[in-house]
Amino acid sequence: MEIIQEANRYLDNARQILSEKANKENGLYQDRKYVKMAGHTAFSGVLPALDGVLGTKAKGRKSVEWYKSELTKVDKKITSLFDAVCDTLHLSLAYDGNPSAKVAKAGFEDAEKIIKWVEQKQQA
Repeated sequence: MEIIQEANRYLDNARQILSEKANKENGLYQDRKYVKMAGHTAFSGVLPALDGVLGTKAKGRKSVEWYKSELTKVDKKITSLFDAVCDTLHLSLAYDGNPSAKVAKAGFEDAEKIIKWVEQKQQA
């Protein structure tokens, strides 16, 4: 359960970055630097949570492709959700700095679904 608390802490930190520093006006964040930071922080919380189910990789560094491959072996539905989180949090927010608050909200909601899935898997 410690891993779940840590993952949620990352999401909380990402939300705090957006609310305190990104300066939301009319549904758009004005400072892309903090949007990118929040996207990276949120995505960084999802990966260790997934590690709680997937374990460690034999050799080398884990990649998005590795996570997708391993998730497909466990649950194909969660793989699709992970794809969405990658696109939203990792690419759209963390790399592109997409200023849309709706996009950020959707990414955070999907991240929460993955974390809840991990929590359920750990309890089973």
